[in-house]
Amino acid sequence: MAPLDEHLTGVRDATAALLDSLAGLTDADAREPSLLPGWTVGHVLTHIARNADGVRGMIEAATRGDVVPMYPSVEARQEGIETGADRPAADLVADVRATAEGLDASWPAGGAPAWQGNGVTLAGLLPVAEMPFRRWREIEVHRADLGLAFTWADWSAAYVERELPVALAGTPERTPDGRPVQVGGDDPRHVLAWLLGRADAPAGRPDLGPWTP
Repeated sequence: MAPLDEHLTGVRDATAALLDSLAGLTDADAREPSLLPGWTVGHVLTHIARNADGVRGMIEAATRGDVVPMYPSVEARQEGIETGADRPAADLVADVRATAEGLDASWPAGGAPAWQGNGVTLAGLLPVAEMPFRRWREIEVHRADLGLAFTWADWSAAYVERELPVALAGTPERTPDGRPVQVGGDDPRHVLAWLLGRADAPAGRPDLGPWTP
């Protein structure tokens, strides 16, 4: 399977699993703190939905031959999340579902010129060809950030296999001595969670600088 096809499959499988896990989410659950400082479960779910809207907007622009920003500004991104965070649980889940379906329908056909295009995230230029993997990361990581039953220890093997080399490649810039981190005998999921700032370091591991997605 080509990487792009694998990433699209990863997005779809992770999204389906997330939505299945949200069946029965209550309003009280949605008001609970997530694992992200200052954010409730409702904030995280709203962020996932607005992320889908942003990615879809960049793809649709690339299909027209344009390059547009994912969000108008940092402030607009945060305002959108804050505005939607306190909605009833049913509305939050419906938003995640509808925006995910809209995004899935917007992926270009195989070989389409749009795959050669770009969008602009808050971090800078992002090729359309990298967007499926970025969205896959968004779903896997933020599903664990919800602080519900799913944790980083439950990340899919396919996601960890794809993400871990990417995360390891950036470690020379984050370690005190500039040497890359090796997995060694540690659990790959634990290493990845540590590299992504989602877990304490495995025993004997050095302090790291911040992770930049």
